[in-house]
Amino acid sequence: MSRSPILTRHSEGGAVPGPGELNSTDTAWHYGDPLGEQRAASSGVIIVDRSDRAVIEIAGAERLSWLHTISSQHIADLPDRSSAENLSLDANGRIEEHFVVTDVDGVTWIDTEGPRGEPLLGFLGKMVFWAKAQPAARPDMKAVTLIGPGALDGPVADLLEIGADARIYQAGSLPESHHEDEPLGFWRRMPPFGEHAGLPVVDLLVPEYVLMRWWDTLTEAGARMAGSWAYDALRVAALRPRLGADTDERTIPHEVNWIGGPDELGAVHLDKGCYRGQETVARVHNLGKSPRRLVLLHLDGSSDERPTTGDPVTAGGRTVGRVGTVVDHYEWGPIALALVKRNVGADVELTVGTDATISARIDPDSVREDERVQAGRAAVERLRGGSSTPGA
Repeated sequence: MSRSPILTRHSEGGAVPGPGELNSTDTAWHYGDPLGEQRAASSGVIIVDRSDRAVIEIAGAERLSWLHTISSQHIADLPDRSSAENLSLDANGRIEEHFVVTDVDGVTWIDTEGPRGEPLLGFLGKMVFWAKAQPAARPDMKAVTLIGPGALDGPVADLLEIGADARIYQAGSLPESHHEDEPLGFWRRMPPFGEHAGLPVVDLLVPEYVLMRWWDTLTEAGARMAGSWAYDALRVAALRPRLGADTDERTIPHEVNWIGGPDELGAVHLDKGCYRGQETVARVHNLGKSPRRLVLLHLDGSSDERPTTGDPVTAGGRTVGRVGTVVDHYEWGPIALALVKRNVGADVELTVGTDATISARIDPDSVREDERVQAGRAAVERLRGGSSTPGA
C-alpha cells in the first residue's frame, strides 16, 4: 500500500508512523499522546486510520452462496447491509485467513490484514470455477475505525446516521451529503472492545477520494485522532486476536475464540455444510479441547524491555506458549496477548522474551474455561457404560 494521506498531512503536526512489522509505516502509530488517545475512547470517540487494510469486492448473483461453500461462516443467506467474520482454513483446520464480510446493495465486500490481501484474492480466484462470482482487488477503498460511546450517540453518530440501537454487524450506506450520486462507502458496527456493553466499535469503508473529507468531517464533529497503538491497546485488553500477530501457522479457531456464528460474535459456524478444515473443527468441538488458549498477560512494568511478537512464554525454564501483540495500555501498563498451553493456570509464574528475563502473569479473567458436556465425548461415555452428566 502507499503512504496514507492522513499520515502525510499530519506528519508535521505530531503524527508518528508505525515502526513496521505489525504497525504499518504507512499509517499513524500515534499523534503524540498514545496513552491519552486510548483514554479518550472511554468517554468520547476516537478515529483510527486503518487504510492499511486490504479490500476485495465480490460481484455476481452467486457471490454469497459460493463464498459460503469455501469458508467457515454461515453466510449463504447473509441479509443485505449485514456483516460477519469469516475464516479460510487449511485441510488440517489451521487458520490461513481471517476476514470480515459485508454485503451492501448487491455487492459483497471483504477486508483483511494488508499483507494477506493478495494471498486471499489468489485463493478466491482459484475457487470460482463456474460460480457467478467475480472477486477483484479494490485498493481504492480505505478503512477507518471509530471507538467509544460517541460512535453510537452524539454528533459523530448523527453525521453517519447510525442509531444507538444499531446491532452488532449491522451495516449501512454512508449519507451522500457531499456530491449527489457519489458512492461514499458504508459503515458497519463491529463487536465491542470489552465484555457486555464494552466500547462500541464502528468501521467505515470509503473510496480514497473522500477519505480526507470524511476524516475532517468526523474530527470536526468531535472524534479525536488516534493511532494504531490505541487501537491495539483496546483490542488486546478486550482479548480480540489479530491474524498474524496472535496466531501462528498451527493456530486452530478454538484457540483464539473464533468459534460461533455471527450472533455469537464468532467466525466459525458449527451447523453449516462442508468446508475445508471442518473435520478438525468438529473433532475438537465434539471430542476434545484445543491444545492452547488465548490469554491476556500482564508484563513486569518495572523494566523498559518489552518482548516481541513470536517470543516464547516460559514456565520453570520450559516453553509453554508464544507471545502475540505487545502494547502499553493507559491503565494496565504493558500487556500482551499470548497463546499458552491449556494446562497452564493463571497462578503459574511465567517469563517472556528470548532471554526469559521479563516476568509475566496471566489475567485470571481472561481464562475462559470450556466446561460444557461435549456431544461426542458423552456418546463415547455412554458406549463405555458410563455417564458424562450427573444423574444420567
